[in-house]
Amino acid sequence: MLLVAAIANPVILLFRGLPSGADEGAFIAFLIVPFLCMLAAFMSSFLAVRHTRAEEESGRAELVGATPAGRMLPTVVTLVHGLVANFALSILTALALIAVGLEAPGSFVVGSAAGVVGVFFLGVGLVAAQFMRTSRGANTVAVTVLLSTYLLAGIGNALGTPSDDLQRMESSWLTWLSPFGWAENSRPFADDDLWPLVLCKLVGLALAATAIVLQSRRDIGSAFVAERPGRADAHPALSTTTALVWRLSAGSIVGWSIGAAISGLLATTLASVVEEIGAENPAVEAILAQITSRQGSIAQGLLTTFFVMIGILAACAAVQTITRARQEETHGTAEPVLASPIDRVRWLADFVVVGFAAVVIILTAGVAAASLGILVNDGDPDLYRGAITVAVGQVVAASVFLVVTALVFVVAPRWTIAAGWTLVLLAAVVGLFGPIFGMPESLTWLSPVAAAPVPVPDGVDVRGLWWLLGAIAVAGAATFGLMRRRELAAGG
Repeated sequence: MLLVAAIANPVILLFRGLPSGADEGAFIAFLIVPFLCMLAAFMSSFLAVRHTRAEEESGRAELVGATPAGRMLPTVVTLVHGLVANFALSILTALALIAVGLEAPGSFVVGSAAGVVGVFFLGVGLVAAQFMRTSRGANTVAVTVLLSTYLLAGIGNALGTPSDDLQRMESSWLTWLSPFGWAENSRPFADDDLWPLVLCKLVGLALAATAIVLQSRRDIGSAFVAERPGRADAHPALSTTTALVWRLSAGSIVGWSIGAAISGLLATTLASVVEEIGAENPAVEAILAQITSRQGSIAQGLLTTFFVMIGILAACAAVQTITRARQEETHGTAEPVLASPIDRVRWLADFVVVGFAAVVIILTAGVAAASLGILVNDGDPDLYRGAITVAVGQVVAASVFLVVTALVFVVAPRWTIAAGWTLVLLAAVVGLFGPIFGMPESLTWLSPVAAAPVPVPDGVDVRGLWWLLGAIAVAGAATFGLMRRRELAAGG
């Protein structure tokens, strides 16, 4: 059965959850808990940086600090905001699991696991905002901690000890050094142990308290880590605005591409093992049937599922590129560029072009890693075609987020960041978990990543390709048409 495959393959344990049994609830927790926690971690760390360090960069924090509110209040309010957001996330997650027929205690443990990991990374984001001079640097630190601890939990799981019946894995001590490991060791629908979650929340609150203390010991706008001095002369390639946008975006594109490569490698590694062993447990078999519906094989279905994840990473990169245009505008650095012969349509087009290039690079990294996995594991050659087909489909899906976020940037610039990331979050939830929970196709296809074309035994199922292309064309034309008459909107 699949749990036996997972326990027998360290690569699966490295990037998936912690097996706690073959029951339906425990198996679903094995599939989704790490990714729910990761989504909560991203949300919380970005929220913390956005309302602290980014406010200092824009100069608004200094204005607030000059009022009777004082300079400490924004950090405290951000902490309260993050705690409320993670509490709401916990409740909504639990209610969603209960709604699909899972037991209430285990459902609330899953929700609590996501919430407390969010609290932990809320603290990480607040501390990172104290040390780094820019919001970009603070986000980089927070994401580095996130990915490192996620990998640490995976290594701890892979080095653990399996039970005699190969249904459960006891993680090694390394897992207990990671908030993801604490969340997984709560073992929803099996042990429902709350103590690891209490530990995670307490550490998160301690980090938040540390951030408040650090805030009290520095001036607004300063940081504990000095910025690296820049070059005296710019590289000749930066004479074009396209190269400038690429320079601003290159680091994040590399990071998203590494995540895509890891996911692509895991897709074909996991697929080959599952294809050989299959699923003997009826409940697990039913879940796999939902995941791999109409894909022809479990291997092809899981490949498609993992490439949906890669498509979400590409969508994140696309949204991040457009939100960087908004940041350039609010920080005042776009104005000197637009004062040159570069017109505003060309300026925005450069961000769209680089965003599309990021999408292609990230999906290409996923295909390359998936192909390596097929080659190393002597997988089905048809998986090569499947990987390329679904990757092309996800390029189209991610491009929808790119142009829609660009359109929001033009018509409602203040909503650019919130709208872009909200769309990605909703699409991720529906696209990743809709098939697992048996949502109808008419609902799951509202998510571009789920509506993208996929391979089927007799060809390609185009799914929602035409409405995706139509959305790109309409949103793209509206974006550049309206941008001709749009003035700079420097407000936050």
